[in-house]
Amino acid sequence: MPDTVIDPAPLEAGTLRIIPIGGLGEVGRNMTSYEIDGKILIVDCGVLFPEEHQPGVDLILPDFGFLRDRIDDIVGVVLTHGHEDHIGAVPYLLKLRRDIPLIGSQLTLALVEAKLKEHRIAPYTHTVKEGQHEELGPFDLEFVAVNHSIPDALAVAIITDAGTVLATGDFKMDQLPLDGRLTDLREFARLGEEGVDLFMVDSTNADVPGFTPLEREIGPVLDQVISRATKKVVVASFSSHVHRVQQVLDAAHANGRRVALLGRSMVRNMTIAADLGYLNVPAGVLVDYKKAGDIPDDKIVYMSTGSQGEPMAVLSRMANRDHQIEISEGDTVILASSLIPGNENAVYRVIDGLTKLGANVVHKANAKVHVSGHAAAGELLYCYNILKPANVLPIHGEYRHLQANAKLARDTGIPAENVFIGENGTVYDMTDGVVREAGQLDLGFVYVDGSTVGEITDADLKDRRILGEEGFISVIVVVDATTGRVISGPEIHARGFAEDDAVFEDVKPKIVAALADAAQNGVRDSHALQQLVRRTLGTWVNRRLRRRPMLVPLVIEA
Repeated sequence: MPDTVIDPAPLEAGTLRIIPIGGLGEVGRNMTSYEIDGKILIVDCGVLFPEEHQPGVDLILPDFGFLRDRIDDIVGVVLTHGHEDHIGAVPYLLKLRRDIPLIGSQLTLALVEAKLKEHRIAPYTHTVKEGQHEELGPFDLEFVAVNHSIPDALAVAIITDAGTVLATGDFKMDQLPLDGRLTDLREFARLGEEGVDLFMVDSTNADVPGFTPLEREIGPVLDQVISRATKKVVVASFSSHVHRVQQVLDAAHANGRRVALLGRSMVRNMTIAADLGYLNVPAGVLVDYKKAGDIPDDKIVYMSTGSQGEPMAVLSRMANRDHQIEISEGDTVILASSLIPGNENAVYRVIDGLTKLGANVVHKANAKVHVSGHAAAGELLYCYNILKPANVLPIHGEYRHLQANAKLARDTGIPAENVFIGENGTVYDMTDGVVREAGQLDLGFVYVDGSTVGEITDADLKDRRILGEEGFISVIVVVDATTGRVISGPEIHARGFAEDDAVFEDVKPKIVAALADAAQNGVRDSHALQQLVRRTLGTWVNRRLRRRPMLVPLVIEA
């Protein structure tokens, strides 16, 4: 939530208004709105995965509620690539208007369409590829190939009467990519020559010095680990990391093992990737996991989800002995992914659980089994020097990442006043290539909790944390409606306490006395009496038991 809300002035003709809706100050929820001459373009629409302090939450969406009244003004949604933090919220946006055009590469749209099918939404899609130009109302779009940890990623140049914006999406500059698809620096240079007025650039690895290692360095390590394994192997990765799955398939094939895909999203995404030719499956390697139990342990590799310690994902369930595939002494588990900030504790709990079961757990900290999909500082410096943008807005990262990216921009000579560090909801207006901060919207978190969207609040999550950490006490008291005298109770029940309910015998007279005093003073309002019970019991519990549980008093008049 922003500290200060400043309503922007009405948008003038010929001015481009840019609002990062998500992705600033966090790794996820990437979404940005661009508006000019009454029309709106959206770039990306992703989700954020909950942390431990958000119990019971399934997903966190960008707060695009301010777009509800403008939903018919949206000319399209450009999706830069197919990761969940860029496409996961699309179904929720399309529930507001189902015919919003979705624009993206072949693989990206295939992944989105499969997701939308589960929501029973048939979208209007338009496939584009690098080098292609498209006009959407007042927006002239040009798509540029970028390298990332998923095939078919695109940067997008947004050309308007107010100036040109280049938004990178997520990218890196792997010079020997597995699929041969480089980040097109020649196209970056051409755009730079024509003039980039605002560069909106991925910040996730801006605080990492040097260059991101090559993806192709991972294959030999995976091959080595699998070749040395004597029993079953489990590899956990993101369900859309096609390159990593390809490397696992190749390593398994080279070592005479078969591969079973685990997790609905993993099976769905890799089936799509294989059908479209992005995943090359060696003949006879894949096996249905239901039949994998018949294969000897030294001849099978399980490719699963759950690399971030998600409680319901396959790997966590294995660690908790809650999956039909059991981890035992001598098995090998490879976590082939990076840690998303905020997931560290959950991941290390899974590692500990697997280790306790006897597994040899291989992860980024003890072997080179993953490289990032994001440009490190050295690569970003190259981009700044090639593009020479007039203005820079770091996006996609926590605050320290945005700050590190901003410093890189300033180090290459971009004036400090032209380098902007914002937060979700910060409004930027660009006129004739000049960018200024124009306001701050009040954007919050939108929680998906089961079938409910946006109904759970931060106050509800606080209650859940209290329930989980401090316990729960209910109090029922029946009072005479006329005199206010207690005629039954107090009846006290606690949950989440080590002590027996008998411990509350000492506080019952205090509650009765407090209610008697209130009755003498003519207090008859049940809500006021409930608050009195809450205060009396809460003070006693805090002093006697050193706890602050959730208290639910019920005063019944009879």
